[in-house]
Amino acid sequence: MANEPQSPLKDKNYNLISVVQASLHYVFQMETYIADAERQGDQELASWFRKIQENNKKAGDQGKELLAKRLSED
Repeated sequence: MANEPQSPLKDKNYNLISVVQASLHYVFQMETYIADAERQGDQELASWFRKIQENNKKAGDQGKELLAKRLSED
């Protein structure tokens, strides 16, 4: 990703927060994709989107736990 701007902060917690935010954003975004697939009668695709949604939810939850632990240690 050569065209991506560099993180404005060289901070591991900032990076963690960014990943948690992105993961949780996609949990909600998948709702739209699931609805679109279901509206078009594609249950296979809707199921796949649900799996992605669940994986993002798990990543977001794990990231929140990790962030809370790190912030309480600082």
